Amino acid sequence: MDNLNPNLLTLVALGVGLGLIPLIAITTTAFLKISIVLFLVRNALGTQQTPPNLILYGVAIVLTIYVSAPVLSNVYGAVSNPAIDYRSIEGWQTAGKDAQVPIRDYLTRFTNPEERAFFVDTTRKIWANQPVPEATPDSLVILVPSFVVSELTRAFEVGFLLYLPFIAIDLLVSNVLMAMGMTMVSPLVISVPFKLLLFVLINGWVRLLHGLVLSYG
Repeated sequence: MDNLNPNLLTLVALGVGLGLIPLIAITTTAFLKISIVLFLVRNALGTQQTPPNLILYGVAIVLTIYVSAPVLSNVYGAVSNPAIDYRSIEGWQTAGKDAQVPIRDYLTRFTNPEERAFFVDTTRKIWANQPVPEATPDSLVILVPSFVVSELTRAFEVGFLLYLPFIAIDLLVSNVLMAMGMTMVSPLVISVPFKLLLFVLINGWVRLLHGLVLSYG
């Protein structure tokens, strides 16, 4: 029985970790903002399902891995410490605490202080008289929701700015068609080629992806 317990503990920990990977990837990395911005750009272009969802998600994953590479390297270095004994619960607890340090630093960099203050204050209200650890601005229970809200805010701010030139093209095309009496022609039929032309001329995908990567510099 003593020989089985460490193996069972390792299998359970690995199973739980693998199951949480998608949630961790979405809520603690650049994937959230990058994927939202890419889909907003596609909607602004009016190209329906081009590029397909799979391609946009693939691009978001690739950029996320690139941006998060230093953090992943630091986490790997922390959990691969030969002094950690993964055959005991204490060893897994030590690994978890060490892995939290680079993640906490990363989340703190890209989290608005106002959001952290909000969640700290709200936690003290909704967790009153509950048996939970004291929430501090640098604890993960505060940093993760603060990071999610901050990334959502920044993603839609970028999306709004990207929408403006394409909306201007849609309005211009609609007014021209109305002035010519071509009310039966859908403005999208005419505006989409012009939006694609503008996007190509300004090297839109390159500028967009470069900007998203540099926003985490």
